[in-house]
Amino acid sequence: MNHNFDNHDNILRKIEELREKIRSHNYRYYVLDDPTVADAEYDRLMKDLIELEEKYPRYITPSSPTQRVGIEPVSEFTTVKHIAPMLSLANAFSTEELRAFDQRVKKIIPQQKLEYAVEPKIDGLAVALVYEKGIFTRGATRGDGVSGEEITSNLRTVKAIPLKLFGENIPPRIEVYGEVYTKKSDFKKLNEERMKKGENLFANPRNAAAGAVRQLDPRITAQRHLDSFIYRATFTEGHKFSKHMEVLNYLKKIGFKVNPHIKLCQDIEEAINCCQEWIEKKEELDYEIDGMVIKVNSLRMREELGSTTRSPRWAIANKFPAQQMTTKVKDIIVQVGSTGAVTPVAKLDPIGISGSVVQRATLHNEDEIRRKDIRIGDVVLIQKAGEVIPEVVKVIKEKRTGKERKFVMPTQCPVCGAKVFRPEGEVVSRCINPACPDQVRGRIRHFASRDAMDIEGLGPAVIDQLVENKIIRNISDLYFLKRDDLISLERMAEKSADNLLDAIEKSKEKTLANLIYGLEIRYVGVHSSEVITRYYSTLDEFKKVSLEELIEIKEIGPKIAESIILFFEGRENLTIIERLRSAGLNFGQEEEKIRKEKEVQILAGKQFVLTGTLKDFTRSQAKEIISELGGRVTGSVSKKTDYVVAGEDPGSKYQKAQKLGITIIDEKEFKGLIAK
Repeated sequence: MNHNFDNHDNILRKIEELREKIRSHNYRYYVLDDPTVADAEYDRLMKDLIELEEKYPRYITPSSPTQRVGIEPVSEFTTVKHIAPMLSLANAFSTEELRAFDQRVKKIIPQQKLEYAVEPKIDGLAVALVYEKGIFTRGATRGDGVSGEEITSNLRTVKAIPLKLFGENIPPRIEVYGEVYTKKSDFKKLNEERMKKGENLFANPRNAAAGAVRQLDPRITAQRHLDSFIYRATFTEGHKFSKHMEVLNYLKKIGFKVNPHIKLCQDIEEAINCCQEWIEKKEELDYEIDGMVIKVNSLRMREELGSTTRSPRWAIANKFPAQQMTTKVKDIIVQVGSTGAVTPVAKLDPIGISGSVVQRATLHNEDEIRRKDIRIGDVVLIQKAGEVIPEVVKVIKEKRTGKERKFVMPTQCPVCGAKVFRPEGEVVSRCINPACPDQVRGRIRHFASRDAMDIEGLGPAVIDQLVENKIIRNISDLYFLKRDDLISLERMAEKSADNLLDAIEKSKEKTLANLIYGLEIRYVGVHSSEVITRYYSTLDEFKKVSLEELIEIKEIGPKIAESIILFFEGRENLTIIERLRSAGLNFGQEEEKIRKEKEVQILAGKQFVLTGTLKDFTRSQAKEIISELGGRVTGSVSKKTDYVVAGEDPGSKYQKAQKLGITIIDEKEFKGLIAK
């Protein structure tokens, strides 16, 4: 190839021309599955680009097609926060559950025309990709939905993921969400290669994909031939779409691979029929799907429907019937959880199911055992509920021999000997001793977990010894450990003890949301902990909250609210909190600082509800402004609401505000209010 160009401008122009041609061919090959050049021509273009970039390395950019692989291995992954939460989906296993979902939607947004988008549910690894000015800058795993592990270098090797977007009207910043997966054909080849090398085989394509994207060396990831589909996006500014299908069409135009089998349905019955069709058709695909996802098509309706702490109210996953196998119940034991719940568990003859070997299955509770009449020695049909947790479906009574034994729930805790009590109206039996070693172990494991206080080095083996030797009795004792306490433990060297003490000290700086989640208030997960800190700046402020106030927060709901109130009524919980305070943990902003801030915050104490689409603000930007000025945004209109900010196409909240006589302001009036 001759590189005798007039000047460096011509060289740079030639490099950009080659890059654009290669990007276009990549898009047609990996995204559209419609290549327009022979492999030899593509290889020639890539060879020319590599030669030019090697000769003029100052022109190499991260978005160049040559830069997908080549990053040095990393020692560990860092954690990053997603622009918008990646909530998990609620599951439905029957047509009745799908119709019930439809009724719930219609109850919140009555008398409105509903369209549903139905999409194959890819059995892969969920990822979030950030693009700034059209350039891929960050990729992360789903993680807990709020934060995930940054795996940018690995995701750059996935050729269906564009390094640079193309087309017109590219957003300044966008986060897209999708699934990275391994094709069935590639999975077969991968396992054949591993068998030849004498390496362990992957159980299923999902495990292969998950293992590939979490490699510390991106060169290994590149060898796994991963693929991807994108199914949603968050725009930080501009790009006002009204329908989900419009967003998907736009994403396709700017370079993303979107599943070609997404269908727009006019009602729930058409959506159900679509789901049923794919139970048989799924085998025709070259990738695994474990169900279909039904989503409300209107983005305005989605905003009105909102989300629970765990999942959006505007979508549901219709899981395909699970694989079922028969095996024998060798024994039924009980396990004690961190909340004292005593759960019966079946010990099974090992059986392979859905790509893994199952030896235990949850029996949920005593009532469930009686309802299914499960006995020790029974031959049972098992399946993975949602393809994750093994459960017993039914007993094969025809195979009984008469030697089977009925299970009796113990009246005493098998761990501490305390009474096992079943509260009236509940199906779960509980150990009444909060100092039960298994409960203490569970609470400390939860408190030290990554999503809570992230205390590195405090693993199960160390926790077991600390509890068994009665060195710690609750989570607050962690912050009063001495070096000698740790050195006395088995296999605990002085260096390890010092590192653990350093990690415990470092955890004091974790956020208020981390602390709230770490306290393990029943039903309060990672997302709801984050939600709580949007409304309450300190733990002291949160402690004083009323039931009525909590229920007003749309993402909380009565079940979580009641649990929070009950938690702060517990004397032992309050004692532990005071010890954590004395240890110096981050309880949020100081009360005096908050009081001073509120003196200058013009919206202090005012409660807002947003409805419709604002022209100059995203919903999250408007919320942030109101919060910074001392106000609070709730999800529903009530007598406590001070203002309803109405944008274009306001929903049912607008009508409710009119009925209650709440002050309704438009976007212009809202700007005037915050300008003060």
